[in-house]
Amino acid sequence: MVSAAEQMAANTSWAALGKATDLRNRILFTLALLIVYRLGTWIPVPGIDGVALREFMESAGAGIGGILSMFTGGALGRMGIFALGIMPYISASIIVQLLGSMVPALEQLKKEGEQGRKKMNQYTRYGTVALATLQAYGLAVSLEAGDLATDPGLFFRFSCLITLVGGTMFLMWLGEQITARGIGNGISLIIFVGIVAELPAALAQFFVSGRTGAISEAVIVGVIVMVIATIAFVVFMERALRKIHIQYPRRQVGMKVYDGGSSHLPVKVNPAGVIPAIFASSLLLLPTTISTFSGSQTGPIMSTLLAYFGPGQPLYLLFFVGMIVFFAYFYTFNVSFKPDDVADNLKNQNGFVPGIRPGKRTAEYLEYVVNRILVLGSAYLAAVCLLPEILRGQFAIPFYFGGTSVLIVVSVTMDTIQQVQNHLLAHQYEGLIEKSQLRGKGKKRGARKGAARR
Repeated sequence: MVSAAEQMAANTSWAALGKATDLRNRILFTLALLIVYRLGTWIPVPGIDGVALREFMESAGAGIGGILSMFTGGALGRMGIFALGIMPYISASIIVQLLGSMVPALEQLKKEGEQGRKKMNQYTRYGTVALATLQAYGLAVSLEAGDLATDPGLFFRFSCLITLVGGTMFLMWLGEQITARGIGNGISLIIFVGIVAELPAALAQFFVSGRTGAISEAVIVGVIVMVIATIAFVVFMERALRKIHIQYPRRQVGMKVYDGGSSHLPVKVNPAGVIPAIFASSLLLLPTTISTFSGSQTGPIMSTLLAYFGPGQPLYLLFFVGMIVFFAYFYTFNVSFKPDDVADNLKNQNGFVPGIRPGKRTAEYLEYVVNRILVLGSAYLAAVCLLPEILRGQFAIPFYFGGTSVLIVVSVTMDTIQQVQNHLLAHQYEGLIEKSQLRGKGKKRGARKGAARR
């Protein structure tokens, strides 16, 4: 049997978007803030030698065109005020969430509801300022080392520091505003827009390489087929669910007896979504950024790190996979699906898994099921992110055809469309309620008129 909610969702028409005023305002608000973000990527940091930067980017474009441009939307290549992108905020979120699982005081703070969540967000903002300050100072020193500053010195470093940290904090604020007052996840949408905005240039460069003979026609066709297959695979895996049967007993309320029912607890094969790929990629961003701009003056420690952890290196790929698997488990059990909380909610609603006692036994069973699901989910994430990286290193394919970028674009698109459909469904439901109320008033008026005629 199909429920009424499922029937309503199937009948939801996109034509209703024009009538859903709140949803339309949310979409326009989101687009306006994303346009502000894209404009900011073209505003340069003061004190940068534009001619030298352009020449440097042309010579180092192959090295900087990958993970750096993905997270900054090309702002780092133009040294815009958003050159650090949203990466410091993501790194701060990783650190705070890790500490929240290891420090008892922070773990207790997470259980305090809305107030605890606000306090954790405040700590994340403080961490963002600290990390952005360190990264901005390192980037300013690297710019001076690469002879890309018009007037090197303390004033340049200070102005670069203030501009880049302010740009990152403004981006963080934009993401929070989109999440609260717009549509979709603000941080993910900022990364998504950065990838999509640079995609046409990457496509043009890719086809020019094929026309000049740098890449064979067979490789071009293979890449196109691989991207289509990856998109289809990502869509399939993101929609895959493991349904856990939930039973509700017969209950009596006053003099009425309600029959027991059954339902399903849906658990996604990939409960963490695109977050593990973003977290793992962000950890690999800083060394590449500093080495790119410092040029030949890279220190021995940084040279050693890049030799072993540079893009395409075996240790880089191994570290990438390890971080994806770690964050898939960590984010799932600490944020997206907490077995203890789910078991307590089921117990409070008198629901239970057939054959499993409510409470601790249910939490252990849910943890067992999710652990087994995450074996497949983390392997899927690692395969999608790793295989294109290997092919890119072998055939010099642009980074924008990599697994991480495809995963981010597809996942964010699906999540945003799902939220739009939920808003449309809520609007349609409100319309049905209003119609039923109007019909009820009409019947009452008709009954009064009939009584008066008598």
